[in-house]
Amino acid sequence: MPVIIQKSTLNFLKQLSANNDREWFNDHKENYLQAQENVIEFADQLILLMNEHDRIETPFGKKSVYRIYNDVRFSKDKAPYNPRFAGYLRRSKPLLRGGYYWWIKPNASRVTCGFAYPNAEDLKRIRLDIRDNHEDWHKLLRLKSMNRNFGKMQGDKVKTAPKGFDKDHPAIELLRYKQFWFSRSFTDKEVLAPNFLKEVNKNFKAIRPFFDYMSEVLTTDLNGELIK
Repeated sequence: MPVIIQKSTLNFLKQLSANNDREWFNDHKENYLQAQENVIEFADQLILLMNEHDRIETPFGKKSVYRIYNDVRFSKDKAPYNPRFAGYLRRSKPLLRGGYYWWIKPNASRVTCGFAYPNAEDLKRIRLDIRDNHEDWHKLLRLKSMNRNFGKMQGDKVKTAPKGFDKDHPAIELLRYKQFWFSRSFTDKEVLAPNFLKEVNKNFKAIRPFFDYMSEVLTTDLNGELIK
């Protein structure tokens, strides 16, 4: 049977948001551990489902789940806890690029996948491909399965043309992107539904055409030769 996110898990996060201090957390440590175990089991099953159609390096759910503790050393927000459960699934690199992220947070749950912070070398390679193959990009981004699950591609952009690229290029709007990611939000009712796990897996599976294309771009040079 699929793991179901329990209502008590969301309730714990709501209470933590309203009582974000160490004394309250220590008094409710058992509730935290129960909620954490719930999302670890969710991540365990998600990894199993994902490995039916992808290759995930993240070995098990506990390795996927982020810490709930905030690092307050360099932050203006000194709240000791981040009232959400979230995790990351890493694809098998170096040949498979892209990553999958999930957040469980009252009234703000979502899944996200893509390339949030590509390094300078990868970003240049992506832009060169957009420059030379923008028609393929437009076809890819119009795929019904991706749009049905995520809508349009998101991400920050530079204000004008990136350095070294023509501001009058027909794909200048694509060239301006410096992030390439997709996101879908869920209501609390959807998160608590029995099919939530399968829905997340379905969403992630829908992005594969984009990941497959980007993996090919980022592992080859401009001549299509595999980068060693």
